[in-house]
Amino acid sequence: MASIRELHQQLVNKERSAQELTRDTLERIEAVEPKVHSFLHLMSDEAQTAAQQVDDKIASGESIAPLEGIPIAVKDNLCMTGVPTTCGSRILENFVPPYESTVTRRIKETGGIVMGKTNLDEFAMGSSTENSAYTVTNNPWDLSRVPGGSSGGSAAAVAAEESVVALGSDTGGSIRQPASFCGVVGLKPTYGLVSRFGLVAFASSLDQIGPFGRTVEDTAILLSAIAGRDPADSTSLEADVPDYTQYLNPELPKDKKLKIGIITETFREGLSEEVKTTVQNAIKELENLGAEVVEISCPRFRYGLPAYYIIAPSEASSNLARYDGVRYGQRSEQADNLLSMYTKTRAEGFGEEVKRRIMVGTYTLSAGYYDAYYLKAQKVRTLIKQDFEKAFESVDLLVSPTAPMTAFQTGEKTDDPLSMYLSDLTTVPVNLAGLPAINVPCGFDSNGLPVGMQLIGNVLREDQLLHTAYAYEQATQWHQQKPEIA
Repeated sequence: MASIRELHQQLVNKERSAQELTRDTLERIEAVEPKVHSFLHLMSDEAQTAAQQVDDKIASGESIAPLEGIPIAVKDNLCMTGVPTTCGSRILENFVPPYESTVTRRIKETGGIVMGKTNLDEFAMGSSTENSAYTVTNNPWDLSRVPGGSSGGSAAAVAAEESVVALGSDTGGSIRQPASFCGVVGLKPTYGLVSRFGLVAFASSLDQIGPFGRTVEDTAILLSAIAGRDPADSTSLEADVPDYTQYLNPELPKDKKLKIGIITETFREGLSEEVKTTVQNAIKELENLGAEVVEISCPRFRYGLPAYYIIAPSEASSNLARYDGVRYGQRSEQADNLLSMYTKTRAEGFGEEVKRRIMVGTYTLSAGYYDAYYLKAQKVRTLIKQDFEKAFESVDLLVSPTAPMTAFQTGEKTDDPLSMYLSDLTTVPVNLAGLPAINVPCGFDSNGLPVGMQLIGNVLREDQLLHTAYAYEQATQWHQQKPEIA
């Protein structure tokens, strides 16, 4: 499938209509979905209607925005009016939101064509998209392996060419890690740059919506469309949103050398040797492009994972308390009284991983344990943020592997939650600090599986992040590689 820019030119030149592009995408989805299982709900009729409106606009001589007529996939924890939103959970099996998330409204306003809602780990809790109540998504590079999570459906849809770009959410790496596993670009923006209104909450101080694309440019175009202040989200930042594509230069700055810090803590134990070597080679390429690369220590980086797995479940236990069978969602009909209805509804509606995190979160917030666990984790979070702030006093960007390993076999880690949690080892500190970060494909392991490099920027420096990622991408060929299924 062509890039957004190429497709836009085809539409403007009337070489192809938006309806043809939509039909071709739906046919593609029909052909590969039995193998990949990216989508939970297709919006065929809505997509064709939206495509007709774009064609009518072109026929009348009106200009169109870069995203108009472009097929987009949306993670199924983003609410859309009149469209099922399940969060991959049985407890929301029949839930149809009466309102629209800000990001999907902005996509519709710019003329993007939403093709459907993608699969995810239940309530975005997981690193493999195996925790969905409905289906297991497969990695397009090797159908016996996971696509990563929790936004595995969106990452797989882009990799398998079922969509040009996609939206996901990132609480502890849920955009960057599946982007790494599926060999695509995935960006987690600065906390507050993109509105969370209409995103079903997992951990409110960590969640952030972001884009997937096969190229850095496609990702930048989608980010430009969804970013910006939203009065409906009190955590939304008052920040100017530029056209991020204006920063996409294949050359790094010549006047002032870009300084990139290698986070030494991310190249120690727990990292696959093949991933380590591949990312180190990618860093050498950044040096060849003119960047100055230095080693830098973030000593509390390694405490990110334990702090995250106290803070995130604590916030989840609070956010998920609303699913009780009273207001909306599934309700157990086997109950004799109100308390029984609560417990049976949640026991039947939630999966094992969600129950585990609710239990952990409830425990750490309980009387007698709050100070020992939750408060201490928040203090560690502050120290991690301070480490990043100190690092950015001497460097412009930070670099690390996106994930400590490549995509693992489906079922390999389902019985070992701690091993699964280690998949997020290098990504969760970024969420704790609220920083932007991007995954860029940088090579393959001996099994032909993609490896990703993570670039981390300072607050609201998405421009610098995208510029550097684009320069690296244009100097290499990794983004041009496609899985056999594509």
